[in-house]
Amino acid sequence: LFIFFNGSSQTRVMNFNISYDNPGDGENWWENRKEEVAELIEFYHPEFVGIQEGLNHQVDFLDKKLQDYSYIGFGRDGKGKNSEAVPIFFDSTKYELIDNRIFWLSETPGVVSKGWDASLNRISTYGAFKNKATGDTLFLFNCHFDHIGAIARKNSSKVILDKINEYGLTDKKVIIMGDFNCVPDEEPYKILNEYLDDGMTISEKKMYGPTGTWNGFDTDEIITRRIDYIFSKGVSVLSYRHIDDRRKNNLHVSDHLPVMIELK
Repeated sequence: LFIFFNGSSQTRVMNFNISYDNPGDGENWWENRKEEVAELIEFYHPEFVGIQEGLNHQVDFLDKKLQDYSYIGFGRDGKGKNSEAVPIFFDSTKYELIDNRIFWLSETPGVVSKGWDASLNRISTYGAFKNKATGDTLFLFNCHFDHIGAIARKNSSKVILDKINEYGLTDKKVIIMGDFNCVPDEEPYKILNEYLDDGMTISEKKMYGPTGTWNGFDTDEIITRRIDYIFSKGVSVLSYRHIDDRRKNNLHVSDHLPVMIELK
């Protein structure tokens, strides 16, 4: 009797704002929760993890901890500077990197820059990955929109769509994930959703988990504010989940919940 286990043929993508290393966070400080951040990723072991707010030493820590993974990406202030990055970790036993770039969410995406009314430099990491078993290629963008600038957020959505066109990906399998710092009825979401699918909306299975992704490290509050998304184009989504696992002391693993999709 031959039993085919189809779990292995599915690709999982996780988006996770790990929250930058801020000693002022007390019990929620990175040093106190970094092991559990790594454990969560290892447990779900998605083929791809897009991370936001990773300072150099945080990314290095995860790189050392996570088995089977490699990553692409550097910080928003440019290579060699210690600034927040939006790296893409990928399971290099299953996927091979064939292209990667970084661009700024600004009027001048090709150079280190701050866009419009943004408070900080903002970037997107892009990678093209070939499935070693099937030869299929998946194109991923990971980004973090500005938390202050409304015009910057709106235009950042346009920059992402421009890059999809520029890289010739309009008919390819594309995933766009990140912390978009906006809720679904705001302009940046609407601009992306006109052209891309919200993974939650097209998921075959009903979304699992709290409705929101932002918890602000508050363990009593019901999580309703949804600002982290995984959008897609040209793929079928089997499941969409907001992971609300807690640390052993019942505190949140980060101030954002990881978002995970399973592709068919």
